[in-house]
Amino acid sequence: MNGINILKSRRSCRSFDGRPITDEQLDAILEAGTYAATGMGRQSPIMIVVRDEETIKQLSKMNAEIMGSDIDPFYGAATVIIVLADKNIPTYLYDGSLVMGNLMNAAEAVGVQSCWIHRAKEEFESEAGKALLKKWGIEGDYEGIGHCVLGYGEKVPVKPRKEHYIYRV
Repeated sequence: MNGINILKSRRSCRSFDGRPITDEQLDAILEAGTYAATGMGRQSPIMIVVRDEETIKQLSKMNAEIMGSDIDPFYGAATVIIVLADKNIPTYLYDGSLVMGNLMNAAEAVGVQSCWIHRAKEEFESEAGKALLKKWGIEGDYEGIGHCVLGYGEKVPVKPRKEHYIYRV
C-alpha cells in the first residue's frame, strides 16, 4: 500500500479486541512518530508507551472522569501512546499533533488500528497526572496532546468527503 492510500484508508477504531500489537509493529509506529515535522526541528514532543493493563485502566478511569462518563474512553486498546509536548516551545501544540498523525498513519501502514483520544491536557494537569509523570521520571513543562490507542478491531466506516473541502485561488 503506498503512502497516499494509507492516508486515505486510515480510520479510527472504537472497538478493540484487546490483543496486543507486536513489538516490531510498536517500534515502527514509534519511529514514525519521531520523524514528525516540528517547528524549526526542535522536537518538542515526547511519547510515553503504556502496555501495563493496570496503568491503562488507571488512565482510562482518569480520562472518563474528565469526560463525565464511566465508559472506557480507550475502547479496550492494549497499547496507549501518550504524546506530550514542551510548552516552552511556541509550536508545541502543532508539533504534538503532527506526532499523533504520524503515529496513526504508521499504525495503518503496519496493519494496526488506532484512535486519537483527547483529554490528555486535563489528565496531566491534574495532581494524579503530575504524580504519574513524576513516578515515570518525566520532568519538564509538558502539556498532554493526546493518547494514541492501538490494537486490532473494527474501523469506523469512511464518510464521504464534504463539498467545498478545497478552494483553489
